[in-house]
Amino acid sequence: MNQLWWRFVRFGFRLLYNELAFTYDWVSWFVSLGSWRCWQRSALKHLTPPDVGCVLELAHGTGNLQLDLREAGYNSIGLDLSPAMGRIASRKLAQHGVKSHLVRAQAQQLPFADTSFSAVISTFPTDFILAPETLREVHRVLVANGQFLIVPNGTLTGGDALAGLIEWLYKITGQREGKGQEWDVATFFAEQNFDAQIVTKPCPRSEAQVIVARKRV
Repeated sequence: MNQLWWRFVRFGFRLLYNELAFTYDWVSWFVSLGSWRCWQRSALKHLTPPDVGCVLELAHGTGNLQLDLREAGYNSIGLDLSPAMGRIASRKLAQHGVKSHLVRAQAQQLPFADTSFSAVISTFPTDFILAPETLREVHRVLVANGQFLIVPNGTLTGGDALAGLIEWLYKITGQREGKGQEWDVATFFAEQNFDAQIVTKPCPRSEAQVIVARKRV
């Protein structure tokens, strides 16, 4: 029964990132009670100034963070494995008059040269982000002391019944496993040649967790 449940959960996420990708913005707004964009943008506060190089976003999704990066003056490239997300992001960027630089590929096999990026950023990625292959690739494409920023989680703190229900849904779908403040981020990333810490950023009725890491030379 347990295996069947997790198979169902994985199937649901696959649909959300592919056939049902058009619902992603609505779903993310609901499950964050409107805080999703605040959670996403919490990583931008840690980025170095935009004149230092190019930023790679892993799992660009529907393109919202690409818009934020461009608006802030960053030269950015978005990567995602889902063709549905690529189409949605391309349309969204075009609607805002922004030329898209989107690539379809796996994070475990990045199609970029060594030291191509000053920063790599990812918000609410699936488990691929912590795979050894992904971390090795991120380390490879970053410049010396390059930044690696991840928003793995956002937590509702309102305390009302709806927030409690949504937090319960996060828990039963595995979104609260291994991503909390008790996680030894420094040790985990040190083993992959990064210096890292996890910080918390306040948002309306919630807070976002941001992993702030730098490539060790």
